[in-house]
Amino acid sequence: MKLEISATLAYRLGDPVDLMLQIEAAALPEQVVAHATLDVGTCTNFARIAAQDGIGERIWLSCERQLNVHYSATVAIRRTAVDYRGLPQVPMHRLPAETIQYLNESRYCPSNKFLSFVADEFGDIQGGAKIGAMRDWIETHFTYVSGSSDVDTNALDSFVERRGVCRDYAHVMVTLARASAIPARVVSGYALGVEPQDFHAVAEIFLGGEWHLVDATGMTREADIAKIGVGRDAADISFLTAYGEIEMLEQQVTVRSVI
Repeated sequence: MKLEISATLAYRLGDPVDLMLQIEAAALPEQVVAHATLDVGTCTNFARIAAQDGIGERIWLSCERQLNVHYSATVAIRRTAVDYRGLPQVPMHRLPAETIQYLNESRYCPSNKFLSFVADEFGDIQGGAKIGAMRDWIETHFTYVSGSSDVDTNALDSFVERRGVCRDYAHVMVTLARASAIPARVVSGYALGVEPQDFHAVAEIFLGGEWHLVDATGMTREADIAKIGVGRDAADISFLTAYGEIEMLEQQVTVRSVI
């Protein structure tokens, strides 16, 4: 599978603003970036740094008046689709060190508040089958509503309101998994099947000794996602973080399959 990706961002800035950009597909063994271009216009600073867990890169920018970004890429997805529902949960004492942070609560994923719910709703199910049951529960009980959440919405808010966008679905999925002592993180990416097309967020769950992508919205498949970055929650995977005031003028993402 090859994905042809295009992303355009335009923001109005006031005083010079420092920004962190994270929109490039990561170069990974399971996804090969065959071609990519990035144009950030006129900025006084441009510095690349490693992103969370060494997956992808973030870019420091310092710009004023207006930020115009265009990114395009062709990415070959070589990820082998695995039925995670049949995989075992890794015992906690055998978890790799790098997965431990993804057992804990984070800003948007207050997993300790879900311990009773998870025990009551999914307590008799184990491993990947439990993750599958959680994913199905979220898709069944939630409604995808654009604009229904904001920067302050966490998994508990979404759980109460039973609605949200992709990042809210991912936050709830991650939160339920962590409440079951299964490491889980949030992934940003480009994906086929997403409507409306935009940057997409899904959960990634550690089962059977490996990470597996799980989309609770049901819009896309593991084999149709190009990862940008990973993190504890949306705060770590934001495509643009501004350390100052900005105003969005345009945001457009297009993803399609190519031969």
